[in-house]
Parts: sequence; structure tokens; C-alpha cells
Amino acid sequence: MTHFLDLTLTGVTDGAVYAAVALALVLIWRSTRVVNFAQGGMAMATTFVAWDLVHHGHSYWLAALAAIGVGLVLGAAAERLLIRPVERAAPLNAVIVALGLLVLLQAGAGMIWGGQLRSYPSAFGIKGFKPFGHQLLFSPDDLFMVASVAAVMLLLVLLFRFTPLGLRMRAAAFAPEVSRLLGIRVGRLLTLGWALAAAVGAVAGILIAPTTFVGPSQFDPILVSGFTAAVIGGLDSPVGAVAGGITLGCALSYVAGYVSTDIGAFAAFAVLITVLMLRPNGLFAGHAERRV
Repeated sequence: MTHFLDLTLTGVTDGAVYAAVALALVLIWRSTRVVNFAQGGMAMATTFVAWDLVHHGHSYWLAALAAIGVGLVLGAAAERLLIRPVERAAPLNAVIVALGLLVLLQAGAGMIWGGQLRSYPSAFGIKGFKPFGHQLLFSPDDLFMVASVAAVMLLLVLLFRFTPLGLRMRAAAFAPEVSRLLGIRVGRLLTLGWALAAAVGAVAGILIAPTTFVGPSQFDPILVSGFTAAVIGGLDSPVGAVAGGITLGCALSYVAGYVSTDIGAFAAFAVLITVLMLRPNGLFAGHAERRV
């Protein structure tokens, strides 16, 4: 029973990592209908900014705020300069541009900060809680990560479901021409969507960095897992992104603990295929139409 509890807590912690990236992907998909494969690179670049500030003696929280601010600017600039020129072209064009942006960010980070891995401090202690004399594989920093992901999920749900801004962002993404006829500034909303997604990605990068280190291509595997989690939960659902991340994290933890650590990729693929066979649009996919 203790082993199962440890595996579950490990799965929840790893799942929160995947969910953090999945939330950024869901945000940009809901607000712009683009799958941003450069999200990992943008998170990496903002996390390097935070690392630089911490390395020069600034506080963890100041570095986090700076990273989020840089993420807002980076996301807005990417939409205005790179995505805007191809927004009326085939959807694949935006995906190719995003992949090009990923390569550019990784190359730029390597030129500025070098290719070696950098350690990043934790916000809180990494020693596991010890209730009833048993050392759990779940620390205050893990709790902070899970709570932060839950808070971001709640904020996104409130944004898209209960605010006029969120409704306008969704309308601009689904029907830009109709939205323009209704007086909605579609271009500004698309820019805002990219900026907010990059800011969420910056939060994800800061949460992930203490366990994965910081390097130009260090976040690539996390991006793949985050995308898998987003697809499992449904690309339109922030709640689904978190549920998909926790589901994937726990599944991989149980497989590693009870079967073998060598088949983690196969287990992730099996979870993805199973969910898509039962729910092709994801576990928490919404209806195809919505009345307003």
C-alpha cells in the first residue's frame, strides 16, 4: 500500500509537470486555433531569463515575475511578426513557422547561455513530507507545483467561461470574419492569446526547471508529454489538460513501478491510443457547437 501511495504521488507530481505545458497549449489553441510546437522553446527562453536573474543574486519571485513578463512580450512578438503573415494561409503554414521558431529559440539560447545544463532552485523544500514516520515522495515544492497548476487551470476556466474577453477570444479564433463584422478587434485578441499562452508557458518552465534543469533542448521531451496530455484531455479544455496530465503521469508511474521503466514511451502511447479510441476528441471535449 505504501508503494502504491508513493507511485501515485510521483505520478501526480509528474502529471502536474505535463499539465503545466498542456495548459499553455490549450490556451493558445482555444484563443487562436494553432498548435504551438514552439511552446517548449518559448518556455525554455523565459526560464533562462529567470535563471540569469537568480544566478546574479535576485530573488526567486522577482525572477519568476520577470520571466512571465518576458513571456508576454515574446508571445505577442511571435504572433505579430511570424504568425500574423501566415494566418490566412493553410493551417500547416503556422505549424511550420512555429517549428522554425522553436529551432531559432534553441539556437539563440545556445549562443547566449551555452549548451550546458543549468540547475534551477526550488521555491520550497524538496524533502518529502513525513507523516506517521513514513517519508513520502512528495515535498513542499511538489505541493507548490500542483497548487500552481490548479490555480492556472482555474483562472483559464474563469477567463473562457465567465468573462466577455474570453468569449471574444474564442469567437475571434473560431469565426474571425464574423467577429470583425461584429466590431471585435480580432488581431488584438489573437496577439493577446499568444501573449497569455507564452506567459503560462513561462510559469510552466519555472515549475519544471528544478527537476529537469535548464538547457536549449531540455524541455523538448516535456513538450511531447504535455501535448499528449492536452490531446488526452481535449485541446479545448483546461480541466482536460490537467486531467490528461495527471492521467498520463500516474499511468507512467504505475508502469515504471510495477512493470519496467524501459516501456514508458510505449505506455504513454497506449494511454493516448486508448483514450482516442474511446473519446476521439479527448476526455473533456466540449460540444461542437455552442449557443451564446
